[in-house]
Amino acid sequence: MKDDDYFMNEAIKEAKKSLLEGGIPIGAVLVKDGKIISKGHNRLIQNDSAILHGEMDAIENAGRLSAEDYKKSTLYTTLSPCPMCSGAVILYNIPRVVIGEESTLEGADKLLKKNGVEVIHLNNPKAKELLDNYIKDNPNSWNQELEKVGFKTNIEL
Repeated sequence: MKDDDYFMNEAIKEAKKSLLEGGIPIGAVLVKDGKIISKGHNRLIQNDSAILHGEMDAIENAGRLSAEDYKKSTLYTTLSPCPMCSGAVILYNIPRVVIGEESTLEGADKLLKKNGVEVIHLNNPKAKELLDNYIKDNPNSWNQELEKVGFKTNIEL
């Protein structure tokens, strides 16, 4: 059976796609019953989008699933999800989120947990290295994206 590391590697492949497109290397996959049903990656820069984070892209690419399908799904994301993406997880009752790394940017883990979502941290070095290299090579782009949303790493949710 495929495990969390396998699916995280698939999310990392999505993050690399974003990087190749000139975007921020964050990727996600949505998995149901041990199979990938959707993939997505950050498209903020490529699409001049305000909302296409990797998680949102994966959820959107899944199409309109049934409530039961969402309840049987796990979202794998290379970076801890922000409040917007966490809200989508909660809205669609996705019960489990597996995070590649959260040290670069603290997401809304407390919000997820408070709403009954199981949160798993893999501390995946590949996910961290990919984003760290992007930030080192593109500090202005990274800081501009954080500035646009007024993101703070200590949001109490």
